[in-house]
Parts: sequence; C-alpha cells; structure tokens
Amino acid sequence: MKQQILIIGAGFGGVWSALSAARLLDKHDRNDVEITVLAPQAELRIRPRFYEPNVHNMKAPLNDLFDAVGVKFVQGSAETIDEKNKLVSFTKAAGSQGKLSYDRLVLAAGSHLMRPPVEGMLEHAFDVDQIESAARLEAHLHALKNLPASAARNTVVVAGGGFTGIETATEMPARLRAVLGDNADIRVIVVDRAPQIAASLGDGIRPSIVEASEHLGIEWILDTSVTSVDAGGVTLADGQRIESSTVIWTVGFRASPLTEQVQGTRDHQGRLHVDQNLKVRGHADVFATGDVAYAATDDLGNFAAMSCQHAIALGRYAGNNVAAELLGVEPIAYSQPKYVTCLDLGAWGAVFTEGWDRQVKLVKQEAKELKTQINTVWIYPPAADRAAALAAADPLIPVA
Repeated sequence: MKQQILIIGAGFGGVWSALSAARLLDKHDRNDVEITVLAPQAELRIRPRFYEPNVHNMKAPLNDLFDAVGVKFVQGSAETIDEKNKLVSFTKAAGSQGKLSYDRLVLAAGSHLMRPPVEGMLEHAFDVDQIESAARLEAHLHALKNLPASAARNTVVVAGGGFTGIETATEMPARLRAVLGDNADIRVIVVDRAPQIAASLGDGIRPSIVEASEHLGIEWILDTSVTSVDAGGVTLADGQRIESSTVIWTVGFRASPLTEQVQGTRDHQGRLHVDQNLKVRGHADVFATGDVAYAATDDLGNFAAMSCQHAIALGRYAGNNVAAELLGVEPIAYSQPKYVTCLDLGAWGAVFTEGWDRQVKLVKQEAKELKTQINTVWIYPPAADRAAALAAADPLIPVA
C-alpha cells in the first residue's frame, strides 16, 4: 500500500510543494508514495494580480500539470483535520462529504483578508482578496458609467496604505478613466492610520510612493481609520465624511482557520511556527508552508512574509522535505536570505528594492518592466512538461 502525502491547498505554496515532492520521488525512482492535492479548484489563482482589471483571467489551470508529474487532484474544501487518525474531512463541490488519509500532511491553505466589525463593512465595502470579490469590484466599476455624475460616483476610497492598498489605489485612476472617460473629475483617496505615507514599507521606498501618488493625483488621509461604511461613503475616526460609491478594504491578513486545528505556537497572523525543515514544531507528520507558516528566512531574525515570493520557495522546500522524510533521505533546511520588493505604482511605473531595508534599485519604467515580467511570467506555474516542471521545483533554485 502506497504511503500518502496530502497537501491542502493549490496556491503557490501547495502547487510548488506538490511539484517538489514529485521531483524527489522521481529523483529516487520511487513509486510507492502518492501525492494528493486537495483544493476547491484545480487552478492556481494569481492573487498578486487581483488589483488589476480583467481579473477573471488571473488563474492558471493545473490538471495537465499535475497529470504530467503524477500528482492526484481531489476537488473539495478541507473542513477538519484529525491528527490522531491522520484523516482530513472535506466538502465536495456538490456538497457531499469525503475523507482522505495521510502519512504526512502539508498544510498550504493560504490566508484571507480580515474584515473587522466596522459598521456597514460587509454590506458596502469591496476587496481584492479573492477572484470572486475582485470580479465583483470590477463589475461595480464598469456599472459606474450608468450612474449620474456625482462626487460619490467619481470617488474611490481605499482603506489601508500597505502593499495591497497602494497597488490597488495607484491602478485605480486608469481603471476609473477607462469607465468614466479621460475628462472625468475623479478622486482616489487612501485612508491609513499611520502617521506618514507607506509607514509599514520604510523610508527607502517611501519617496517613490509619494512621487507616484502626486503624479497620479492620489490623496492620502493619515492618522485616522474608517469607522463606518454605507452606500454613500465612509465616516472616519476623526469625524471626516467622504462621499464615495466605491470603498475598498485592504487591511489585515490572517492565516487560514485550518491552522487553529493544529496544536502549536502561532504568530499574530495565525501562522504556525515551523522548524528549519518546515515541520510544525511539536508534530511528527505535519508540515506548513506558504502563508500558514511562520518560517525564518535567515539567521538575522527575518521571517517569510505573506507573499508569493516566499510561498514559492517555501513550497519547494516543504515538498522536498515531506518526501525526504518518507524516503529516508536528508531534508534541505529552508533558507531564503534574499528579499526584494517590486511595487506596482500604476501609470507612474513601479519601484524595485532589495533587502529588508528596501534599498531602491529600479524606478518608473525600468521597474515597471520587471514587475510586468514577474506578474505575467515568473509567478505562473511551469508548463505541463514533466522534465521541465520537476526541474523547476528544485528547492535550491535561487528565488528572489
């Protein structure tokens, strides 16, 4: 009877875990271990691009790729993890229940946007967290042209000035003008509780964000937050009222609730602490990767961020190491000392930095060309060619 590797999730961490595990099995010419991926869809959703238009295209099919490397796919949503009996219960697309057993489990269930108990949030705010919610926003933007001209129609409020908020806001002038016309009197406003623009991203990258904001006409309201949302706009903590038909929430991400079913230490975002091989601390047969793993990237005190940059590498290591354990070969300790940031800044361009202190290396068009390459090529899964796909899953491939 074959040993079972079960991977929950088909995001960046899950896909690359599956490919890397398949690579090691192939390398050792072993066919006594089966790899199964459990996820709602057999597609990699390109979440870093959900702030862009045409979001329905931001996905890559996985069936042919998984077939090429010998990975089994099961469609369903994981519900419970029974560690004692090594079983995962899931709900199938049609609503019926199923169970999968495992010898080793890789939790790669990703993260989700948190919506705090702000009045009117659920009813009136949009987000770009999932393809469905980003598509809802896109449909709403296209429908604005059917409304009479008003300050509310022409104004977008982005709550949160972090990475997602900035990319969403700087893309918005072009998206609005594509709908309302080049001469529309539009406003894009970022509301952030920090005392300065892009406070969480640091001093190195801030001048580019400030320059891009000024160039694009994006306004920042700082030192406050959204306290209520309604059909006509938002009210801020300092009492300001902004009339807006489009409010986009981008603040606060948390690891999948499935992490709460695994005993272990978690960080403030719910990510499970893992050892250097990405095994959940205190567990013999559970690994975590991608956005559910709190993993040290180096010996300097830096930890992986919730980003595809880290999830791809984490997946390669997790898949290799879970297979290595079943094969009885040495694992490879996760290490990703190089950290880069490539932030899209709409029609102004982009900014590319290196290091955790974000030293600027490229700006404007040069950085935009790199960002386009990242978003349209680098983060997509490999083609359904067995040799090429397995070669791409080597954990020792440098990943920026």
